Amino acid sequence: MMPPLLTLYLAFARVSEPLWRLALHRRARRGREDPARMAEKFGRGMAPRPGCPVIWFHALSVGESLALLALLNRLVAARPDLWVLLTTSTRTSVEAWDRVGLPPRVIHQYAPVDAPGPMRRFLRHWKPAAAVFAEFDLWPVRMLETTGAGVPAILINSRLSAGRFEQRMRMARVYGWLLVRFRRILLQDAASVPRFVALGAPADRVAVMGVLKAAAAPLPDAPAERAALAAAIGDRPLWFAAATERREEPQVIEAHRQASLRAPRLLLIIAPRHARDADGTEALARAAFAHVARRSRGEVIGPDTQVYIADTIGEMGLWYRLSPVSFVGHSLRVEGEPLSGKNPFEAAALGSVILHGPEVDMFSESYAALAAADAAILTEDAPALARAVLALQDPAARAPHLPGAARVMAEQQAPLEIALDAVLALLDGPAEGAAVDKYDQKP
Repeated sequence: MMPPLLTLYLAFARVSEPLWRLALHRRARRGREDPARMAEKFGRGMAPRPGCPVIWFHALSVGESLALLALLNRLVAARPDLWVLLTTSTRTSVEAWDRVGLPPRVIHQYAPVDAPGPMRRFLRHWKPAAAVFAEFDLWPVRMLETTGAGVPAILINSRLSAGRFEQRMRMARVYGWLLVRFRRILLQDAASVPRFVALGAPADRVAVMGVLKAAAAPLPDAPAERAALAAAIGDRPLWFAAATERREEPQVIEAHRQASLRAPRLLLIIAPRHARDADGTEALARAAFAHVARRSRGEVIGPDTQVYIADTIGEMGLWYRLSPVSFVGHSLRVEGEPLSGKNPFEAAALGSVILHGPEVDMFSESYAALAAADAAILTEDAPALARAVLALQDPAARAPHLPGAARVMAEQQAPLEIALDAVLALLDGPAEGAAVDKYDQKP
């Protein structure tokens, strides 16, 4: 029997489309939605469907979708008869893909909102042969309409931290009702397996694949732009703070202040996790330093620039390539809800020595592997971060950490093969019937 809470949600969803429209128009007025493509979220104004099989991949936003890049490239190379539909939910993800460029035979659309009408129009138009959901962006209507239409689905590259598991267990019956609809559930780590089973996932369908982000292709480069930035920086000492969360940024700025006392020419490039938080980042930086520049305003790095705020989308590959030392943010101790870490392999893949704080729960196994190889350095607080930044300006101090990072990266290629095999098996497995056609008569 369907859980009462899910029954109530689905009843609300049947009349929710006008409310979705109102909410998204409000977000558009704040610049957080693209008005020109709003119709896609309601199953309208979609790109033409190719006249061949289409497999649907869904990922929430920038990090989750860019982690699929290597997998998508491998898939279209292995199956030249196939096109891929990639959906995401955020405007920033589109901006990132505009910079990176979609692989051949991959179409991007915004995912439809979680209401029956938009989902049915979406499915009727695309008629996907299969669906692959990345990480844990599960919505009831999306899942039930997709699998109810006979579209076989798998979940890949997902995990549950201890804290999030406790939260989701409050609605275990709802999650169980959704998870049983996946043919396979491939997780990032062994610790997540019993948690998914406790939520209701069938144990015989759950397996560990590893972290797909570790096997992803290196972030894209912009050689001409990088050369111009390198010329502007010259021989100055440099470090990069990546994906920082606003509550930890006072510690990052303080670390730079302390380090700058001993290295006055030191430059910090800081990329806030959310570009919308850059005003706060700038205010913190200006309170401590006289010379602050911001990339989104077209300001350049000058000889006196002390902090450069990289508040643009899709340029992380630039900063990691430029910076010999990178602090991977969302990882320092802060007041309130703990932070949980960010993907360290983007830095490792581009030869930047990794610094991080102690709060890395979402990537604990990845950081443990890097630490065991002496390829990542834990910094507990601002003074420790300042000391590490200064020490690692010396190439001789950096050199021992780079071989270990390369070894760990090489060992992390298995998740890509596991995910590709699972997707190919999904495509080649027995069909559940052309049930998508049942929507041809529905509005």
